[in-house]
Amino acid sequence: MFSFRNDPGTDGAGVAFTDRQDGFSTGMLGSLNLGRTDLDDLAALRANLAAVRTALGVGPVVAVHQVHGVEVLDVDDALLAGWTDDSWLGDSVPGARRLPVADALVTTRPGVVLAIRVADCVPVLFADPAAGVVAAAHAGRVGLAAGVLTTTLARMREHGATAVTAWIGPHICGACYEVPAAMRDELAARLPGAATTTSWGTPALDLGAAANLQLQAAGCQVRRHDPCTLTVPTLHSHRRDGAGAGRQLGLVWLPAG
Repeated sequence: MFSFRNDPGTDGAGVAFTDRQDGFSTGMLGSLNLGRTDLDDLAALRANLAAVRTALGVGPVVAVHQVHGVEVLDVDDALLAGWTDDSWLGDSVPGARRLPVADALVTTRPGVVLAIRVADCVPVLFADPAAGVVAAAHAGRVGLAAGVLTTTLARMREHGATAVTAWIGPHICGACYEVPAAMRDELAARLPGAATTTSWGTPALDLGAAANLQLQAAGCQVRRHDPCTLTVPTLHSHRRDGAGAGRQLGLVWLPAG
């Protein structure tokens, strides 16, 4: 169910990355699909998230509609007042409101779990427990180059964060993320550390390395728990499984109480 988790209270925050195992979905989605709500059965999706929440001992999970941008959503009392256990499913539930559009979330509210969905992109979780601030960001190729990680950190600092730890989660690795040479060169000009080659010698991008450098330059302590989604069969991968790939979550929260 998890590719990595720490116990709530470790470093004063809870952090977890799910995998594709031990859930209730079927087919190419993998059993523990926590996205692709347009393809999966609602009962399976609800059961999947309920199983994760039970295993972690956490409350509401807040998600967003990700668009490879840099918008950061403040998860505050106004948003939480209308949030239900089904809200993460968005308008897949008849009559439900649409999910907020953003690629990062930040909160100071204990007991609220922030979720980012990925299937090859880089999930990054942030915490400054002493300041009582956590955040989560979806850093795909486009969003990473546009500055989603630094924008998220800036929002955290507006909430008082000073000593931030960042966890880089599972994503496609540089040895596997083949791209056209022109794309690699264009991204490398904006993302130090991104240019690399695949294990078979073709142009590639290493988004994890680029994210690590960005985060360190911004003053974060960085921890990497990032096996390759393409080569590890227990993880969801869009490159491997195509349009029917499921999604895993990066989750971060301040423990309640």
